[in-house]
Amino acid sequence: MTQITEDTFEQALHVFREAQEIDLHGVTFIDPYGMVGLLEIGELLKSEGVQKTLYLPESEEVLKYLERMDFFRFADGYFTLKPSQPQISEKYLRNQSSDVLLEITPIEKSDDIHFIVGKVKGRAHAILARHLHYDERAINGFIVALSEVCQNIIEHSETKGFVGIQKYHFQSMNKNVVKIAVMDIGIGFRMSLSERFSLKDDLEAIEKALLHGASRYAEKGRGHGLAAVRRFVNQWNGKLSIRSGTAKFSIIPQWAWGKEKEFHLAYFPGSQVNILLPEI
Repeated sequence: MTQITEDTFEQALHVFREAQEIDLHGVTFIDPYGMVGLLEIGELLKSEGVQKTLYLPESEEVLKYLERMDFFRFADGYFTLKPSQPQISEKYLRNQSSDVLLEITPIEKSDDIHFIVGKVKGRAHAILARHLHYDERAINGFIVALSEVCQNIIEHSETKGFVGIQKYHFQSMNKNVVKIAVMDIGIGFRMSLSERFSLKDDLEAIEKALLHGASRYAEKGRGHGLAAVRRFVNQWNGKLSIRSGTAKFSIIPQWAWGKEKEFHLAYFPGSQVNILLPEI
């Protein structure tokens, strides 16, 4: 496997769950979804009392990126890293010219969301305004949408989640794109909503939350978070996908790729959210 992204996640999940050791030697590209996904696989293994050896990529470019995104800070708690101290010739200077909007950050309590929002606000101008051409209104919408996705973990997951955000240049369309990955291995949409709704499967649960603003809470005004995220992503011609349990539902604009509905996937707990936002 040379890439670890949303596109290869199903394959990665199968291989990494089954294999005695996780071998990333040949990996030449990994994005926030791949990185956060690896950490959540680690979190799941840890909950089962398992700590696997993780062989790091040989590509120095990938190692630099993992370092810049704070991957090692968390991976160390889940895996036995080989080599334990990767040789990186120079640490990337975390300056304003960096493409990282948010390093991998844990989400466990409301204070974490305040921290995340503060950090993103501080870098919003350098990345969202400069590379996506977002104005203040769009930046505020972005921050609200990000808060809602993170809040979803605190309200529905009952475990720790992770978020990571990075800007890329998509050569095929000659546009800058920001990728946001937010994941947890909590109870997932179906179990969360089953207290109030009769749901036949994971896909119906995701659709109910995303398209109809369903929540596990009965109070008025609760649960519209993901529906608001969907509206924001639609407004800015973005792609949104949510995986939970054995299903995945995606909203795909013309420039993007993927399937709208996927089911009978390998079971993975919690929820895995991916958002792609192109420059305007």
